[in-house]
Amino acid sequence: MKLVLATHNRDKAREIVDMLSGLDVDVVTLDAYPDFPPTVEDGDTLEANALKKACEAREHTSFSALADDTGLEVDALGGAPGVYSARYSGENATYASNCARLMREMENVAPGKRAARFRTVMALALTSRDTERARRSGEASRAIEYLVTDGVLPGEIAALARGTHGFGYDPVFIDSASGRTLAEMTLAEKNRNSHRYRALIEMRELMLRLTLARETR
Repeated sequence: MKLVLATHNRDKAREIVDMLSGLDVDVVTLDAYPDFPPTVEDGDTLEANALKKACEAREHTSFSALADDTGLEVDALGGAPGVYSARYSGENATYASNCARLMREMENVAPGKRAARFRTVMALALTSRDTERARRSGEASRAIEYLVTDGVLPGEIAALARGTHGFGYDPVFIDSASGRTLAEMTLAEKNRNSHRYRALIEMRELMLRLTLARETR
């Protein structure tokens, strides 16, 4: 199966490729399609954005396409930045500017009130060829045009940024289970537990069950 990752974000692509290792899947990113126009992420939900990115990439490349949309949801901010996480500090947002805005808005929030979660919705838009493969597997009761999974990682917002790994909000997000920020973890440590891992491991299992992919080891 050839699979297009509907992203130009090399940090995200590296994580996803690492998690898909061990499957007979030929993975390429949108960097292989320089004429592909950026998807306008105007959905009101993470699922809407993920589906739109995957479907547009599938139509442009003629291969099944995998996309995700991830949001940081902070209780003290009413669930913000949520679907706007990537552009929280404006249209020309950077990782640093998004973290800076978040830290400014959280600076007067008490330690016990800083609960947050990362949420990833992953969508796989299937070509008609792969839809037929899934139908023949016997696991699908109907033709499947796309698959959607969800992963959540609970935690809290740190008072100060910590760590040098990762990207995005990783330096200011403390994982509940370990007490460390995601930026204090290696890629392997993060991938074993992250929100993206949880969504992708479910997607991986669906791909295996529907015979879209096979394990090679």
